[in-house]
Amino acid sequence: MSKRHFLTLLDLTPAELNQLIARAIELKQMRNEGVIYEPFKNRVMAMIFEKASTRTRVSFETGMAHFGGHAMFLSPRDTQLGRGEPVEDSARVISSMVDIVMIRTFSHALVQTFAEYSSVPVINALTDDFHPCQLLADMQTFHEYRGSIQGKTVAWVGDGNNMCNSYINASRQFDFKLNIACPEGFEPNADLVAQNADRITLLEAPEEAVDKADLVVTDVWASMGQESEQRERIREFRGYQVTPQLMDLANKDALFMHCLPAHRGEEVSADMMDDQRCVAFPEAENRLHAQKALIEFLLKDLI
Repeated sequence: MSKRHFLTLLDLTPAELNQLIARAIELKQMRNEGVIYEPFKNRVMAMIFEKASTRTRVSFETGMAHFGGHAMFLSPRDTQLGRGEPVEDSARVISSMVDIVMIRTFSHALVQTFAEYSSVPVINALTDDFHPCQLLADMQTFHEYRGSIQGKTVAWVGDGNNMCNSYINASRQFDFKLNIACPEGFEPNADLVAQNADRITLLEAPEEAVDKADLVVTDVWASMGQESEQRERIREFRGYQVTPQLMDLANKDALFMHCLPAHRGEEVSADMMDDQRCVAFPEAENRLHAQKALIEFLLKDLI
């Protein structure tokens, strides 16, 4: 297999994505049974972080350790990317020394350019436009609790941000309907919505979006880099909090997900995070297993 990148969910086929979810569940079971599986000894992942993260760093670093490899943490202070070196040059140099690269940054164009000039697979671990790794974990979690998400209805409540954009891609790749409720002016990428108009419904009222949904999802109202807009966004998003009462409008067996960290009392009520329908913490753990499946998929035929 030639080198592949994972910058959005569209970089894999629906069949490959479903295969990856099934493999993530297998790898999780192997970990839980204490199976030692180290196919990537002496292999190195470069983890480039321009945006801080708890779950992303812990999951990727742990995943490479489980595989017998090493994950190298690189902050803006540790690379010439933070000092003005062209992305093209950094990509050539870094990829010549490691086996796979993970990037968590602001600009999606930066990740695209890095991948273009990289000699090894590149994983988008979050940009301002997309967060595909989180969607792998979300799809795995839904499958574990409720089976296939194909044909189901998902409700997104809140900001039309990178997570919402990735849910739009997921609706196409995993074949489900997506209701999106967000205030005017905070809609997701208009081109993505237009390209998937057959399965996307844009609404303003959260109650309409959640009605008869099988999965309800939200995220913080102010993402990293939008801290200065926090007060304004709290005003604009009043009424978009996910609560047990809102969840009661969804299907009886509906699940609630949040990619974390959660701002309890803002986009989600404190009691919703403790509700039995909330699977945010198993969802967070599945970042480890889904990303291990992704690393294996990208590396197995290149080693």
